[in-house]
Amino acid sequence: MLTNLRASIGCLWHGKQEGNHALGVLSLAAYGFIKLLVVVMAGLRALPWLGSGLVVLGLMTPPAPWSAAAVRAQSAVSASLNRQSFVAAAVRRAGPAVVTIDTERTVATSSGSSGGLPRGLLNDPMFRQFLGMPQLQQQPSQRTERGQGSGFIFQVDGLILTNAHVVEKTDRVTVGLQGGRRVEGTVVGLDRLTDLAVVRLAGGGPWPVAPLGNSDSLQVGEWAIAVGNPYGLDNTVTMGIISNLNRNASKLGITDRRLDLIQTDAAINPGNSGGPLLNADGEVIGINTLVRTGPGAGLGFAIPINRARDIAKQLITTGRVSHPMIGVSLDGVRPGDGTGLSQGVRVMSVQTSGPSARAGLQKGDVIVAVGDQPISSPSQLVTAVERAGVGGSLLLRISRSGNLMQLTVVPVQMAPLR
Repeated sequence: MLTNLRASIGCLWHGKQEGNHALGVLSLAAYGFIKLLVVVMAGLRALPWLGSGLVVLGLMTPPAPWSAAAVRAQSAVSASLNRQSFVAAAVRRAGPAVVTIDTERTVATSSGSSGGLPRGLLNDPMFRQFLGMPQLQQQPSQRTERGQGSGFIFQVDGLILTNAHVVEKTDRVTVGLQGGRRVEGTVVGLDRLTDLAVVRLAGGGPWPVAPLGNSDSLQVGEWAIAVGNPYGLDNTVTMGIISNLNRNASKLGITDRRLDLIQTDAAINPGNSGGPLLNADGEVIGINTLVRTGPGAGLGFAIPINRARDIAKQLITTGRVSHPMIGVSLDGVRPGDGTGLSQGVRVMSVQTSGPSARAGLQKGDVIVAVGDQPISSPSQLVTAVERAGVGGSLLLRISRSGNLMQLTVVPVQMAPLR
């Protein structure tokens, strides 16, 4: 190959000498380039570690081997990264916003010693007068009940989401932050039907905030990380998966709640109530609210964060939550129940003078759809009522004695729980 290049150079130089000036100038330039190429190729031939097809890339020198110190440093970095799981990263992201909520309330009790005598006799004014005893003055006494739960800051101005049962009927709320700082809190509002409450921190911020995720996009089998303060043990982290979605509270035997819950096997214990359930990215996807004991112990449930976000917005704005109702009790359709239908919900009772009664709904009717949306469970109908809202309109498609009918029902506000 070098011989051919030398011949080409000779031809070019010859063209210059024959007086073709333009060609000569060009030939000089080409001569310089080819001469450089010859030198490079000659050098490459002396490098046995290069293949014949790597002429252009062969201009680079081979990489020098790593020193022992560099290898040790790289190994240390790799080991450190392997020790840091996604759980640790998720907790670092949301953990600073997780708080402990300590509550106190004063309960009045009656006191007085009977001195060994029957209390009913001792309290009898005539008996006391007969014995010359002064009339008994019942002195009310007080005792302080204390409770504890968890929560997390979800707004930079110091608003905390937690469970209603953590802070209801309390006289004092104290919030414990990471690092040991303790701050007074005020209950902005609570809703017993969804077991949610909002607490405001006293003093100025800014406060650490836990990022909120999207519970509507959850899938069964995703990672779930519970953070809270079970039994007073601050910042306890447990991990599991999303076991199921849309577990209706009524099917769990909780009849005084209107909720569809996230089921998880991440350990949730007393004191975890109100703490966040995180996804693998450290975003809050739910609020830990209850755990099953006895048969099936270990099943935990959390309120979806999208539902909690809507409730919190209402509590912050108005201090109360709108809960529409149509005044019926329902049961699912089952094979052999006499309806002859494969899907729908049966009307078991109708509230007198309620919205459904005014619309003409009757006991024994089967609601098969709301608008064009088929209904197969009572929880689906409750969801449709919630979406319609107080004063909204629901077009119910029903089956009555085999005949299909349509009725329009207007939900009203549910009376508050006492």
